[in-house]
Amino acid sequence: MPTAYVFTEHGGPEVEAFADLPVPEPGPGQLLVAVRAAGVNPVDWKLRAGKRRPGQGPLVGPEVLGSEVAGVVERVGPGVAGFAVGDAVFGNPVTGGYARFTLVPAGVAAHKPQGVSFTDAAVLPVAAATAYDGLRQLGLPAGATLLITGAGGGVGVAATQLARHFGLRVVGTAGAAKKEFVESLGAVHVARGPRLAERVRESAPGGRLDAVFDLVGGADLPEVAGLLSDRTKLITAAAKETVGELGGAPVARARTAAVLAELARLAAAGVLRPHVTATYPLARAGEALRAVEGGHAQGKIVIEVG
Repeated sequence: MPTAYVFTEHGGPEVEAFADLPVPEPGPGQLLVAVRAAGVNPVDWKLRAGKRRPGQGPLVGPEVLGSEVAGVVERVGPGVAGFAVGDAVFGNPVTGGYARFTLVPAGVAAHKPQGVSFTDAAVLPVAAATAYDGLRQLGLPAGATLLITGAGGGVGVAATQLARHFGLRVVGTAGAAKKEFVESLGAVHVARGPRLAERVRESAPGGRLDAVFDLVGGADLPEVAGLLSDRTKLITAAAKETVGELGGAPVARARTAAVLAELARLAAAGVLRPHVTATYPLARAGEALRAVEGGHAQGKIVIEVG
């Protein structure tokens, strides 16, 4: 069985391939993790298509896909404290997640609670952490009304649950097929489509919104932005390059172990349910990524590594 699923150059699905790669060696501050599960996210295919993270150099050789994992510590790099071989952990890898082994900086790793599965823990570092960071950035008081666009997707599901836990009223946009699912999370569902802003206003308590957490971008973003009197309460994880023109801001990611530890606590307490709706073995990693790239996935999709 190949050890990793990679892309060899920038492009479409045709540049993806399985590869046998050597087990990486943990450097200072790093953990070598035997992967048990890897979350699948839109950023994965966007990186394959040509997006590069801030400070990331050009693509050199095969790059392993995947931005969040859960697994077991195999080796501990120099200078690491608080982790030991055999610990169950989750976090953001620096050498990709669709693999049997990866490196995770200790600063973006946390211990997996015993009552949380590897599959559920694997979807906390990207989607759930983005949701948590965005809600903290908005700083809304209990009782405020928040619009979440794309409430049925990975980030949206976490954001809706956390917002309800923080005492917010939530209106969530999603496709008509996700109506029952979005309502089960405690949100008022509004189907995407024509007259979106008008229909959101009709569905919001008192006909007003206090904030917008956008996860869709596109034409929906400027339309719903017009519902806000205070554009500082407009944030997005989907249109970072253009939201400033509307007076809003991108989600400010904390990317800390403290945030991951809090998400683990909330998951263990049953407050945050990851809603993993499909799992794939590593041998079908391409299928898992297609399911997310198609844009219609409900909840989260995970690759389970034997």
